[in-house]
Amino acid sequence: MSTLRVTAEILTVHPHPNADALELAQVGLYRAVVAKGAYRTGEAAVYLPEQAVLPAALVAELGLTGRLAGRASDRIKAVRLRGELSQGIVCRPAALADTDLARAAADGTDFAERLGVTKWVPPIPPTMSGEAEPAPDLLPWTDIENLHRYPGLFAPGEPVVLTEKIHGTACLLTHTAATGRVQVSSKGFGAKGLALREDPRNLYWRAVRGHGLPAVAARLADRLGATRIGLFGEVYGSGVQDLGYGADARSERLGYALFDVAAEIDGHVRWLDPAAVLEPGEVPLVPRLYEGPYDPDVVLAHATGTETVSGRSAHLREGVVVRPVTERHSPVTGGRAVAKAVSPAYLTRKDGTEYE
Repeated sequence: MSTLRVTAEILTVHPHPNADALELAQVGLYRAVVAKGAYRTGEAAVYLPEQAVLPAALVAELGLTGRLAGRASDRIKAVRLRGELSQGIVCRPAALADTDLARAAADGTDFAERLGVTKWVPPIPPTMSGEAEPAPDLLPWTDIENLHRYPGLFAPGEPVVLTEKIHGTACLLTHTAATGRVQVSSKGFGAKGLALREDPRNLYWRAVRGHGLPAVAARLADRLGATRIGLFGEVYGSGVQDLGYGADARSERLGYALFDVAAEIDGHVRWLDPAAVLEPGEVPLVPRLYEGPYDPDVVLAHATGTETVSGRSAHLREGVVVRPVTERHSPVTGGRAVAKAVSPAYLTRKDGTEYE
């Protein structure tokens, strides 16, 4: 899940192809449906992103009482309005009436706290929870930002790799070479510096033991001369999320696919391509869909369609993850140059689950 920021943005306004009274306000590559004439190209407005939870007063001010997602009807999610995908809300809240939004857009001011907007935290099912303990040696995962929010993250023609984004739950494993200790966590617990104590009922530990990941990490540490190894993968199957990929998390057919490797070598943590550092067949990897020059149209085309994980096109594809062939830092986000592009069909599917 990407970080939550509520910022002012300079808009580009497009006609709505199916509604005379509506238009499309573009922010990055996102488009939000707005009332016709409410905004003009070049003007600034506040953008409330998907997965933002709004206070009741702001929901009422926007005229959206009872129309948002969640039990309290206060969470923003992607919807189709008259056939067009609308992601996020464009507005000018009364609380910012005296604010120069154009200047705020240039400065990148974050209004989340001022507006009382928070980030939605998915519920944790019992199988994904457990007894936690402090884990200062855990190699943490980093949030992946959405390419639609940061379209300048990659340069045109830059060599990139696209891998399929699997709808499961992220599993973090850290192997410490000196002691042989293995720590396992989820993205949510890992973000708090916590690991899950081993429990045969726990989903993450079942995946770790079932796929022999401690031995994989130990062998990799030896090959690289690393003091710590981090394996980051997706646990999936029926019983994890609404998309199962032909696997079943309630049986031995628990799915796992590795998507990232971190190695601490000579005191520095390096992010490595799993396909480049692991032996073929050593552990299941996320499907690699494309390698070549960066082109936004190519990325968005690969983000849609059906999944390739099961080999049977069992259901729709969640999207793709984009990475440069050569790992690098991004001045756009201030972190790793990595992003996701999500399928519109995935965003608007019915009865979808988003457990973390």
